[in-house]
Amino acid sequence: MRIAQIAPLTEAIPPKFYGGTERVVSWLTEELVALGHDVTLFASGDSMTAAKLEPMSQRALRLDSSIRDPIALHMVMLERVRRRAAEFDLLHFHLDYFPFSLFSRQTTPFLTTLHGRLDLNEHQAVFETFSDVPVVSISDAQRKPVPNANWARTVQHGLPEGLLTPLPIDPEYLAVLGRISPEKGIDRAVRIAALAKTPLRVAAKVDRVDRDYFAREIKPLFARPDIEFIGEIGDGEKSEFLSGAKALLMPIDWPEPFGLVMIEAMACGTPVIAYDSGSVSEIVEDGVTGFIVADEEAAAAAVHKIDRLPRDKIRRRFEERFTARRMARDYEAIYNLMVTTAKPRLRVVG
Repeated sequence: MRIAQIAPLTEAIPPKFYGGTERVVSWLTEELVALGHDVTLFASGDSMTAAKLEPMSQRALRLDSSIRDPIALHMVMLERVRRRAAEFDLLHFHLDYFPFSLFSRQTTPFLTTLHGRLDLNEHQAVFETFSDVPVVSISDAQRKPVPNANWARTVQHGLPEGLLTPLPIDPEYLAVLGRISPEKGIDRAVRIAALAKTPLRVAAKVDRVDRDYFAREIKPLFARPDIEFIGEIGDGEKSEFLSGAKALLMPIDWPEPFGLVMIEAMACGTPVIAYDSGSVSEIVEDGVTGFIVADEEAAAAAVHKIDRLPRDKIRRRFEERFTARRMARDYEAIYNLMVTTAKPRLRVVG
């Protein structure tokens, strides 16, 4: 099958450090190539892929300080994809609702995976207006705010089976991984670690928009001697970081659409202690791959039960549920159905 994957230009594919959507696009693209598909990746020019790369910017926009309007370059990319749409059997977008209007006016089947939150009031009008556009959710919980969208399927993320692996390290601390922002509950993680009398290590990036919040609310908490702030880390460092953790903490305060860090921890055999919000109950099997808790006291109590969960079993559950190959097969089934049932769309002039 001739498949176009259209990625955000914010980060390279794969990203050098943080970038959940871009990492998933990379893993999916590489697996589709391995499955024998003819895949073209529309992405930034510094991307690395076994697919055919169509560079839409010289490099990832996050790394280019001269770019002040990233939306403009994404609009140009959409038009370039439209002009080549007839070359593909299917177009797969990872750009939220940006392709909906333009690509509803052409004949090549297209699909959009929605990677972010959908609970904002503005989203209601989008999905009411484009109620026939096929979309994929990354968890069932993500769908709840817009139940009338044209949901094709839920496809949970997966990562390459050998990307992260358990290492023979004695776990000594609690871990936070990902990004520092108000909804991630880093302050809660600090309090949980204190209640559990366990050291905490935080490997996370701070986006520009969250720098004031970090300086004002979070950085002072890191002055304690039992808390270590590592900063942003890449995939090459995660196996060691997560294998050395007793548990990954996710005391989130928002409707998490998926939570890639949870399956990264599971890949290393590390249990997850998370608040029951968004996708958490779909990813974490309570009492098997971690504990789902309601508050800080329950999270601290779960730390003292964490040794009951065999880490080799957690790794096996990752292999059964969350590999990139499983993810690619799920998408492959959607592509086949869409291509075989596609009906020509009327072209709208003007």
